[in-house]
Amino acid sequence: MIMGPVIHMITPTENTMHSLLHLLWLASPALPVGGFSYSEGFEAATEWAGVTTEVSAAEWLSDQLVFSLARGDLSVVAASAKALATDDIQRLRALNDWVLQTRETAEFRLQSLQMGRSLMDWLRNLAPEAARSLDLPSDWMATYPVAFAIAARALQIQGLQTQGLNHPSGEADVHQTVSAYAFAWCENMSQTAVKSIPLGQSAGQRILLRLAREIPEAVALACALKDEERQAFAPRLAILSAQHEQQYSRLFRS
Repeated sequence: MIMGPVIHMITPTENTMHSLLHLLWLASPALPVGGFSYSEGFEAATEWAGVTTEVSAAEWLSDQLVFSLARGDLSVVAASAKALATDDIQRLRALNDWVLQTRETAEFRLQSLQMGRSLMDWLRNLAPEAARSLDLPSDWMATYPVAFAIAARALQIQGLQTQGLNHPSGEADVHQTVSAYAFAWCENMSQTAVKSIPLGQSAGQRILLRLAREIPEAVALACALKDEERQAFAPRLAILSAQHEQQYSRLFRS
């Protein structure tokens, strides 16, 4: 009798599964935080920067992911996740202040505050005990990158406590949280391109595929950045955002 190769089934631990499911939840486009209503300057780019095709849209968003998001918001998510793992609320405040201080236009600032507020309201409604366990100041307004890290931590704590399991606080959790934030951004922006140019859904999926392939490198960069290396220098994007505030007949809030 011929015996086939012995296959060892590798099954995820309960801890890993709970963390993954909660991060998928946070990355879902159905999350009621209003992300779909913002183009982050893309709508202005279609009018003033020549972003009018699938190829140019993919190039624009790829550059924004690598040169702007990875060095700014993704780095803040990573640092916030690490601060939460050690209950360093002062560190979290400093990161939140950095986000507010580096938003170069009124609409970018509005987006970060509105989405952060909506996510925190959602979290307090869905997981009030887990939210309270983080001991955050009641009068504090979290920006969206910081709020995302807070929500990821709180949901993981709640889910694992329900199962009587311990919550890991290692480097893997940080990378996974940042990856979820990055994918949510990529998915939202690929759909923004579909609506703004406009493009077909297949074109949007091809753009998302390219961006998804670049997420691991962007996440690795973001997680490795030191405070003095973090930056939000994207002058052309800031100019387009300022123009978008006065753009005629627009679809998006930013």
